Amino acid sequence: MIKFFIDDMPVEAKPGETILNAAKKIGVYIPHFCYHPAFPPEGTCRMCLVEIEGAPKLELACSIQVREGMKIFTQSEKVVEARKGVLEFLLTEHPLDCPICDQAGECKLQDYYEEYGLFEGRYREDKDRQAKRVLLGKNLLHDQERCVLCRRCVRFLREVTKTGEMGVFERSNKTEVNIVEGRKIDNNYSGNLAQLCPVGAITDSDFRFKTRSWFLKRGETICPLCSRGCKISIQYFPGNPRFKIPKKVVRLQAEENPSVNGYWICDYGRYNYHYLNENRASEIISRATPRLGNWEEAEDFLSEKIKRLLYKKKTSRISLMMNSWLTNEEFFLIKKIFCDDLKVDEVYFVDPNDGESDDILMTSERSPNRRGAKEIGFELKPFVPEEFASKNIDVLLIFGSYLVEKAGPSGLMELFRGIKYRFVISPRKSELDSMVDISLPSVYPAEKRGSMVNVSGKIQHFDLVFNGPGCSRSEYDILLAIAKKIGLNFQYYSQFKDVKLIYEEMKKEISFFREEK
Repeated sequence: MIKFFIDDMPVEAKPGETILNAAKKIGVYIPHFCYHPAFPPEGTCRMCLVEIEGAPKLELACSIQVREGMKIFTQSEKVVEARKGVLEFLLTEHPLDCPICDQAGECKLQDYYEEYGLFEGRYREDKDRQAKRVLLGKNLLHDQERCVLCRRCVRFLREVTKTGEMGVFERSNKTEVNIVEGRKIDNNYSGNLAQLCPVGAITDSDFRFKTRSWFLKRGETICPLCSRGCKISIQYFPGNPRFKIPKKVVRLQAEENPSVNGYWICDYGRYNYHYLNENRASEIISRATPRLGNWEEAEDFLSEKIKRLLYKKKTSRISLMMNSWLTNEEFFLIKKIFCDDLKVDEVYFVDPNDGESDDILMTSERSPNRRGAKEIGFELKPFVPEEFASKNIDVLLIFGSYLVEKAGPSGLMELFRGIKYRFVISPRKSELDSMVDISLPSVYPAEKRGSMVNVSGKIQHFDLVFNGPGCSRSEYDILLAIAKKIGLNFQYYSQFKDVKLIYEEMKKEISFFREEK
C-alpha cells in the first residue's frame, strides 16, 4: 500500500489509484465534470485541479496516480481560485435556464457555483446563442448552449455501445458536441446519455417538464423486466392527500452494480415503468357467496377449500399457475406449502413472452427470477392449454395475470369450466378478475422485500421502495397466512416474522443459497 497525505490526513491506497478516487474513499469530494469511473480519465473539464507539494503547477486529480509520501491539498487558496476560474469560463456562454431546466436541483454546475463561485459576472456582451431542443434520437433532446464539453456522451457511444453517433466538431469557441451528420441516436442504451450529462445539456423527453427533482423521493431495487436484474433507482412523486394527487413513478435511473450492470441500464428497463402506475389491483374483488370484503374472510375462504381437499386426501386436485416475478422467498414458501406439505403436482409457470436481447445487458427472458425458481427445485413446467383441459382440478390458484396473454379470455372460460374454485393473486387488474371467485391484490418487486437470482446466478437482495396501492399485500404475506390457516406445520410457518428469516431457512435447506457471494 502507498502512504500519502490528503489535506494533512494520512491516507493509504493501492498502487495505480488516482488522487480523485483515493480522496473519495476517505470522504473528500473533488469536483469534476468529465470524469466517470466507467471511462479512462480524459481531463478536459479542468475542474478537478489539486495542489501537490513540490509540483510547479496544479495537477488533475482524475488522472494523476498517488505516490509514496505525496502531499495533496484539495482546498488550498490556489485550488479554490482555479475552480472559480474554470466556473467563470464555463458560465461565460451558459444560458440562464435554471428556472426551466430539468437538471435544476441535481446539476453539478449549480452545485459547484454555490460552493466555489458566487461571483459577479464581468461580461456585458450578449451570450452566444446556439441550437436548443435538438432531437438527437428517441427520447433525447439537446440544448447545445448548456453543454460544458465534458464529452461523456461521446465516450459512452464510442466505448460502451460502440455505435459512435456523436462527436466533437469545430474548434476554439465554436467547438460543439453534436450527432454525426445524417445519423440519429437509436440504440438500446440511449437513455443513459441524459443520466450521464452533468449539466442538463441532454435531457430526456420522458421526464422533461414533469416535475422538479426536489419533489421526488427515491429508492433502490432491481429491474424485473428481464433476467439480468440490473440495479436501479425508482424516483417517484409521493402524492399529496390534501389535493388528492396520487403517488406516481416518474423516472427510473441506473445504479452502480459492478457484478451485474456496471453503471448502465437498457432503454427497455428505463422506460417501461408504467406498470407501477397503471391498471393496479388495489382491493379484494369477490364473486364468492357470500361476498368477502376483507383479507381475513378471503384467506379463510381459500384455506377452507384447500383444507377440505386435504381431509379427503384429494390435494392432487389442486393446481398452481405461477410466474417468475415472484421472489426466492415466495418460491420457497410455495414449494414447502403446496409441493412438500400438500403434495401438489400440478404446478405450471406462465411467464411473459420472450423478447429481443443484445450482447450488453438485455436478455430475452422477460422474467427476473427463473433461475431462482430452478435453484429452489421447480421444473418450470410450461402451461399448455390443451393438456391442462384434460386435468381434474377443483382448486386453481393463479399468481399474476399472464395467463390471459397465453390463453385469451375466451380460451380461459373454456379451461375454467370444470374447476370448482378459482383464485387469482395479482398486482394488476385483468379479465381474470371476472372469471374467478376471489381476486387478491398483490405487489410488484419494488413494493416488497426479498431476493432474486439473475441469469448469471447472482443472488440479489432488495428492499421495499414504497408501499403498494390500496390494501395490496406481498405474496409471502398471503402465503404465510394461508399456511397457518391450513394448519400443517403451523409452528414452522409461525417462525417467519420477517422475510429475512425465510431466507435464513432457505440457506439451511438449499446449498445454492449458502454459497452466496
